[in-house]
Amino acid sequence: VQLQASGGGLVQAGGSLRLSCGVSGENLASFAIAWFRQAPGKEREGVSCVSNVGYSQYYADSVLGRFTISRNNAKNTVYLQMSNLKPEDTAVYYCAALFAHEDDLLPTFDSFLTSADYWGQGTQVTVSS
Repeated sequence: VQLQASGGGLVQAGGSLRLSCGVSGENLASFAIAWFRQAPGKEREGVSCVSNVGYSQYYADSVLGRFTISRNNAKNTVYLQMSNLKPEDTAVYYCAALFAHEDDLLPTFDSFLTSADYWGQGTQVTVSS
């Protein structure tokens, strides 16, 4: 099983990027997915998460209103649309998958950090001022 995060890059402040988290070897519909990020010298922090069926989402306060998480289970892919990017959004972004024991149950970020079944390799997002 592999999680593949992609879509990162260099963008100016105010710009947009869309990250993708692709899954191979598993049925994505069985997993809640979260996006995390880690800036140099800082701890990994939760950005957003979505339940296995997509009805429930959660956003960190720092990205609320600017980022949108979505998923296409038929394509085994979760997306993170990032708009109005700020220099403080600069980080390596990771996706994580946690098996859903109940449909539409939304795990906490701590649950992903301690119990995620799979992690992607990360994709770099750099926002210039």
